[in-house]
Amino acid sequence: MALLLRKVWESVSNRASSCSSSSNESSNPPSDVVLSSFGAFDPIPIDVVMQIVRLLGPKDAARLSIVCKLWRSLVSDNRLWIYFLQNYHDSWDSVFFAETNLRSGYPIQAYGSHITTELSFMRIYGEREQVPGCVIIDGGSGYCKFGWSKYACPSGRSATFLEFGNIESPMYSRLRHFFATIYSRMQVRPSAQPIVVSLPICHYDDTESAKASRRQLKEAMYSALFDMNAPAVCTINQATLALYAARRTSGIVVNIGFQVTSVVPILHGKVMRKVGVEVVGMGALKVTGFLREQMQQNNINFESLYTVRTLKENLCYVAADYKAELHKDTQASLEVPGEGWFTLSKERFKTGEILFQPRIAGVRAMGLHQAVGLCMDHCHAAELAGDDAWFKTVVLSGGTSCLPGLAERLEKELHELLPASICSGLRVIPPPYGADTAWFGAKVISNLSTFPGPWCVTKKQFKRKSRFNLAW
Repeated sequence: MALLLRKVWESVSNRASSCSSSSNESSNPPSDVVLSSFGAFDPIPIDVVMQIVRLLGPKDAARLSIVCKLWRSLVSDNRLWIYFLQNYHDSWDSVFFAETNLRSGYPIQAYGSHITTELSFMRIYGEREQVPGCVIIDGGSGYCKFGWSKYACPSGRSATFLEFGNIESPMYSRLRHFFATIYSRMQVRPSAQPIVVSLPICHYDDTESAKASRRQLKEAMYSALFDMNAPAVCTINQATLALYAARRTSGIVVNIGFQVTSVVPILHGKVMRKVGVEVVGMGALKVTGFLREQMQQNNINFESLYTVRTLKENLCYVAADYKAELHKDTQASLEVPGEGWFTLSKERFKTGEILFQPRIAGVRAMGLHQAVGLCMDHCHAAELAGDDAWFKTVVLSGGTSCLPGLAERLEKELHELLPASICSGLRVIPPPYGADTAWFGAKVISNLSTFPGPWCVTKKQFKRKSRFNLAW
């Protein structure tokens, strides 16, 4: 502690001597000086001392709280710890959202503003430092992303869930093989860390058979992980995680998956299956396949579907006005490593257009705007909350939803499709973290100061079937 105080005093002394040599200050101290109990720090304005404490960093700042009551009051100031959270952790917006909305686990219980002001971010910082971190597996229908919650992004990616097991084998065997493969690739023992697993929302209906199917999948997943000695498990669907990544607990998530697109209404973190999950029988595979067909028709040669997918991700976009775009020069080129240069023109915007006009690709299905509009109409009619604002935030997720212009086009189509009473205040948000949005939603949960407690199930709880209704 003596070394710490000497470090602070040297910083103050150096600054004081440089100031005195350059200017003649009044003998009266400023009105915002530190109180007399600080002794040698009396002449130093509080804001200057705060700057010094910022420079010391969070660990030394926390130690200073034992000097005296006034130092404790100074260094426990929420503004100081907000600064530390901004500079030593994730973005402040994500931290504030998580700590004020998700601390209590599921179901979501948002804190009132008066409680928020009473939160000690000094304590929250310390608790977040103690969170052990966990393994995050975002097992998508097309691609799986996995990594550590403390890392800035997923550390590995693999093609399709089904790569890890024969589809004919029992669910338990497939899941066990899947998790064992991921643990092996991450070079970690299953017993070492809690795990957060996200999966595409499935068995969309609210019928008894759909509930039974979801329950069967959940039990197989928990059984596989606990048999591998995982200490705690959190299972949650991709749509809910995408919403958390966008710093929301309520809204509609449009998840463009590998095979299908789902439009999922979520209120306070809970999927509103009674309202209805709309499903469009067209996903990323169909969009990529349609680009391939166009390239073949135009005699553009390629060696693999990977090349087509690369072109889709880098050259394709969604037109704000499809008819007007047909009359523009939209030619652009891209070099694909190992295959050379490719030039696309109208294929660039026709590819994404099938999301709004599926008939172009020979698909009999609703357009994306129609499915979202129908979901919003059902939410409006259900009158589940005091106002309609909860479903007027639409969050996109999935790799194909990253197509430039998609969010703007969807918002425009919805305003033209829906009555003003429903679409007033409507906002469509692009994927906050691109194709990894669901993974980052899991990261928001797994870095909470209260994790893993309220979000995870332990083996003992699983055997008792307690706390088994987590967001699924």
